Amino acid sequence: MLFNSFSFLLFFPFVTIVYFILPYRYRWIWLLFASCGFYIAFIPVYILILAVTISIDYGAAILMESREGRSRKLILILSLCSTALVLFIFKYLNFFISSFSVIAQWFGLSIPDHVFHIILPIGLSFHTFQSMAYVIEVYWKKQKAEKHFGIYSLYVMFYPQLVAGPIERPQNLLTQFYEAHDFNYKQATEGLKQMAWGFFKKLVIADRLAQYVHLVYDQPGAYKGFPVVVATVFFAYQIYCDFSGYTDIAIGAARVMGFRLKKNFNLPYGTESVTEFWRRWHISLSTWFRDYLYIPLGGSRVSIRKIYFNLAIVFLISGLWHGANWTFIIWGALHGIYVIAEKILNLDSVSKKISIAKKIFRQAITFSLICFAWIFFRAGSVTDAFQIIRSMVSLDFLHPSINIISTAYLYFSISVILILELVQWKMKNQEFYFLMENYPRPARLLAYHALIISILVFGVFNQTQFIYFQF
Repeated sequence: MLFNSFSFLLFFPFVTIVYFILPYRYRWIWLLFASCGFYIAFIPVYILILAVTISIDYGAAILMESREGRSRKLILILSLCSTALVLFIFKYLNFFISSFSVIAQWFGLSIPDHVFHIILPIGLSFHTFQSMAYVIEVYWKKQKAEKHFGIYSLYVMFYPQLVAGPIERPQNLLTQFYEAHDFNYKQATEGLKQMAWGFFKKLVIADRLAQYVHLVYDQPGAYKGFPVVVATVFFAYQIYCDFSGYTDIAIGAARVMGFRLKKNFNLPYGTESVTEFWRRWHISLSTWFRDYLYIPLGGSRVSIRKIYFNLAIVFLISGLWHGANWTFIIWGALHGIYVIAEKILNLDSVSKKISIAKKIFRQAITFSLICFAWIFFRAGSVTDAFQIIRSMVSLDFLHPSINIISTAYLYFSISVILILELVQWKMKNQEFYFLMENYPRPARLLAYHALIISILVFGVFNQTQFIYFQF
């Protein structure tokens, strides 16, 4: 079920109202039932896959808690491998078969490139990583194994963040299902405001920018120069508003019911280094890789060469996590190169002592590097990506393709991006619902009404899927 669908417009208030009507002891049942219905709305049969991974990790955690030494570690390995195997089969099997077939041809071997027609379950990477986090935390004895199968299932399947995060740690979310949440008017209104801001980012900014991005990127080589540069910058804001918009809706929907989800974005395009960008972009994923891959590999406690190696591994796997395509691996590799280069040049930290001009220059360079990497993320293939790069650097800025950008569309797009940046600058490190607290009531009402009207007037209501649903 898409957040930007009529079904969700009915689903959300119904689930929330019933949640508060029910006695405390039955609420987890209702939320689990609603979350199952939410997921089944996509492809019903794939809830069985989710049930398998939930059962494996639930049982593994309980077994680990009663064991020590090698047997404890063996259970962890079996649990992680089993969960990873499900992810591999549904997400990476075809990619590895086709890649192996190509490599075999280089050595003169003929291996059939058989394609399995498997549809990727929605949000598989997200709930797989959330489940893995739980098992690892139990192994490290930082979290007790959850004995209540229903509560654990709800931890993995909680509908607001089920299909695109944030990827929650058990210490934050799991315990909240045991809390008694009474209806709180302030929390409910704060959650609705956060949801409205998320819908604005998705429907008014992301989906409007997508119309132009699709036109250019789906026809590599058809456009030259300026239009391709504009499409690349627009995609940077499209994917940010699409994904952070989903997160805002998820955080807001959970907050209405009294739940607190992890903050997932913090002004990622206002950074002075790519290293800092990854501290602010998809925070729940970047911290997952930091805690469960980078630090276990040795983190920064090893030789400088090993640090670079660890960073390269993390970013390559991060690219592969995003999709079974060489474009995503190159995207991850580029970010790895950026971060390693910044460490070599000692540019990975944000300095408060530099001048405003130098600060803006560093931000511009960082944003340009990020946008360049987004080309590979968005392109349909590596060939398409290089074609787009060739078109982008074309000196033919007077090419007829420049006419595809209408003046009204360009002004509208620039205006909503500036509004986004202004609002985020005012928000600082806070959530949207804190923004207007210090303003008079008439000003707050005017701002919220303007937000709702802009969604209704300028929003794209064709139920466009969120980009990160494919991951």
